[in-house]
Amino acid sequence: MNLPPDFLRQMTRRQLFSRASRGLGTVALSSLLSPQLFAASSSKAQTNAGKTDLGTPGVLKPLHYPPRAKRVIYLFQSGAPSQLDLFDYKPRLIELNGKPMPESYTKGQRIAQLAGQKLTCVGTKFKFSKHGQSGAELSELLPHISRIADRISLIRSMHTEAINHDPGVTMIQTGSTQAGRPTLGSWLSYGLGSENSQLPAFVVLTSGHGQDQPLLTRYWGSGFLPSNHQGVEFRSQGEPILFVSNPRGMSDPVRRRLLDGVRDLNQLEWDAVKDPEISTRIQAYEMAYRMQSSVPELMDLKKEPQHVLEKYGAEPGKPSFANNCLLARRLVERGVRFVQLYHRGWDHHGSLPSEITRTCKDVDRPSAALIEDLQQRGLLEDTLVIWGGEFGRTPMNQGDMGNGNYGRDHHMKAFTVWMAGGGIKGGQTIGATDELGYNVTEQPATVHDFQATILRCLGVNHERLTYRFQGRDFRLTDIAGEVIQQLLA
Repeated sequence: MNLPPDFLRQMTRRQLFSRASRGLGTVALSSLLSPQLFAASSSKAQTNAGKTDLGTPGVLKPLHYPPRAKRVIYLFQSGAPSQLDLFDYKPRLIELNGKPMPESYTKGQRIAQLAGQKLTCVGTKFKFSKHGQSGAELSELLPHISRIADRISLIRSMHTEAINHDPGVTMIQTGSTQAGRPTLGSWLSYGLGSENSQLPAFVVLTSGHGQDQPLLTRYWGSGFLPSNHQGVEFRSQGEPILFVSNPRGMSDPVRRRLLDGVRDLNQLEWDAVKDPEISTRIQAYEMAYRMQSSVPELMDLKKEPQHVLEKYGAEPGKPSFANNCLLARRLVERGVRFVQLYHRGWDHHGSLPSEITRTCKDVDRPSAALIEDLQQRGLLEDTLVIWGGEFGRTPMNQGDMGNGNYGRDHHMKAFTVWMAGGGIKGGQTIGATDELGYNVTEQPATVHDFQATILRCLGVNHERLTYRFQGRDFRLTDIAGEVIQQLLA
């Protein structure tokens, strides 16, 4: 090795062994960096890279199964929607409204804020009816989702380990209640890569009322995976992506020369220490440069026909769940692998009837419009769409029950999500709960089962998508999870 004397004196034992294994390091580097990066030996090569979009490959070659879905749109309802007011009709609970909750259900059970209080049954005040050939029972609060009842599959038997919001969201996104592990979108970016080199593989859009639980950036973090697999948040107002636009007074040619210089310095550092995170840093700078031209056009909803805007209820320039659903369709059209929407406004501990009515007006119409729009464009058959929150709500009241008012606490033992599109057989209702909606009685589905099923739709065996970290092979589903076979088309 022809190394300068000063460098040899500063080299650590770890760096020495790293340089000695240059051949293995080169092989590892080739799996981390995109083909465009190797071709980017000059600013001209980088400027023209977008003309031939090769995408960014993932580590899974080939996939474990023939994929039914190529991409995912996850409509995450942050705060936990009440399944008892939307998807899981319980006439017996309505009959017992205002009466004590039978102790046989709750004795010795984990209860959130209601622990130690008098527990009172509260049935929904909203009407349910059957829809479609499948006869799915859905609330009057969801007239538009009811219209697509035969295209979605309800899972009424979901349950989780977490009873509070942060561990609940962390669990359903990462497979663990402990922070620090990669999220679902990051695993898919790592395993499957991206189909568009001009955009990230994993994009996040947020909306909703600000009074609910905060949305933490680690909910779309990459954990111990290389940081280029973390989600990139796009914004509806102002700059679409923070810190991507050129600073005031800096022209594109100057920015390009600056990035070339930074890239060369990073490459020298890579040559010295072989730290994979350096290659990730190079990719991040180059992706930011490419997004300067690709993202503004993508985010401009004014280019959509008026009838499409009306279908979603979208208003260009105004942040909303409707706008984000339409943006999600535009993103998957352009090859983004995983689009995560977070919509706040579901944490209804009190005043549930009025609050859930308002939130459903925000999400019902655009959720259904997204499914119909994807189908009309031939995208639904290979796009998996997911709708749901982190857990459910209790059959017991929380707060004031006067004048038809009521609230519901967190409930980990039973909740509902729905799925549609690539790999999913529509028109099904899977699982069931008891007559009061407290416990799952048929086909229980854990969060890990749910995650395993998502991966299966994308052609991935959840037990074989792993990453070695601190001496252990980690995976999204930890050491559990079984595919929900009935869901699969």
